[in-house]
Amino acid sequence: MVQQVAAHHPLSQRRVCQALGFSRSSVRYAPSPTKQERDQALAERLRRLALEHPRFGSRRAGALLNREEKGQERKPLNHKRVQRAWKTAGLSLPRRRPKKRHPASQVSRIGERAVRPNHIWCYDFVHDECANGAKLKILTLEDEFTRESLALEVGGSMTASAVVVVLSRVFAERGAPSGIRSDNGPEFIAEAVKNWLHEQQVQTHYIEPGSPWQNGIAESFNGKLRDECLSREWFKNRAEARVLLARYQRYYNEERPHSSLGYQTPAEFRQAFLNAQAESDKEKD
Repeated sequence: MVQQVAAHHPLSQRRVCQALGFSRSSVRYAPSPTKQERDQALAERLRRLALEHPRFGSRRAGALLNREEKGQERKPLNHKRVQRAWKTAGLSLPRRRPKKRHPASQVSRIGERAVRPNHIWCYDFVHDECANGAKLKILTLEDEFTRESLALEVGGSMTASAVVVVLSRVFAERGAPSGIRSDNGPEFIAEAVKNWLHEQQVQTHYIEPGSPWQNGIAESFNGKLRDECLSREWFKNRAEARVLLARYQRYYNEERPHSSLGYQTPAEFRQAFLNAQAESDKEKD
């Protein structure tokens, strides 16, 4: 009523409220959204995330939403509330069959365990095919400590010499690691690769044949790459594959929350470690 009177008469809202006997605070009052309305809004945000990231579960989706809330200086969402909204919206993924567990002695990776950035790297190959029938052989290279993707090299084939070229480029950018882990693929056990790594004073850690779990970080990354990129994209040719895989690599390192890193991105985790190390060194001095 106050708005209607103010709209038809050249009077301020204050004068209209005085004339009608209304409190100005009651006129300006905006009711807060109900719990049901808030839950509906949250479910809609989760649906949009699920369309963009169909292989994400409620925890990772909640981590992404909380990153948005942090940027807007809002209170973080409670993970139980996110799980309820996720379930209500019907977004739960089908349960996967539990993997066979191996004895601890078999699960432990061959060689050293990474304890700092640039300590132990791991690499492997992933295969795919383009829409034009061209074969894809993708070399994946990761830092085991930070989980960063260091290389996603695309080719139709990948010789030992090509592997050395990729490693030399990443070494020039990052420095050489102490060791590198791999399976016993012909490209990795080739003399050209082993001799070059020996010259760089990098140890080679080869897993036991038929034991992919001993290179678990590489296998985990390859599974995510398959689920979140290769199975969703239909590359026209190798050139397009290179562009889209480079985009996925940036997204994986800088935007995608990683559960084993406390839902930080690999880039955030690495920077936090380096900052803490710098502070520790400063205190010692």
